[in-house]
Amino acid sequence: MNTAAATLQTEQQVTLLALLKDRFLKHMNRHEALSWTQIEQRILIEPQKLFSLSEMERTGGEPDVIGYDKASDTYLFVDCSAESPIGRRSLCYDQVALEQRKKFPPTGSACGFAAQMGIELLDEGQYRTLQTIGVFDVKTSSWIRTPPAMRSLGGALFGDSRYDRVFIYHNGADSYYSSRGFRGLLRV
Repeated sequence: MNTAAATLQTEQQVTLLALLKDRFLKHMNRHEALSWTQIEQRILIEPQKLFSLSEMERTGGEPDVIGYDKASDTYLFVDCSAESPIGRRSLCYDQVALEQRKKFPPTGSACGFAAQMGIELLDEGQYRTLQTIGVFDVKTSSWIRTPPAMRSLGGALFGDSRYDRVFIYHNGADSYYSSRGFRGLLRV
């Protein structure tokens, strides 16, 4: 992430923080024991996190806090849009897959896009945790962080929710679909 370009004007910061606070208060079931005041203070200490949250919002992710990680002392912001963020679809899994796809390559990769935004892809456990606080990806699917051993064989993982159940599947890492994007995680 380019930190020089990763700053927001004061007015943009105020608008974004108000939007995040409003979403936080509307969805208390996602973070019952947490306080917005503490989270906002943490965000303001690390202004580059505001850029990442802004990018999550700009691309349709509707980021919200879904928990607190005691081990890393961080609040976890995750894309909570009902479907995979619309501004992050039609991407293959990573840069290697993008470079290997010679015919009809997509415009980018999920891992590359996430790195530019300063966020990380959800792993399988995080994706399943997200699905316990709501129902997500019933019409779309989302790439998830793939273990290196699987990735070295050419595959990548994605998840969705169908028939009242969460499914984790595999696909070639170079594949891309208009209904598949990725969900991000930002630690604040």
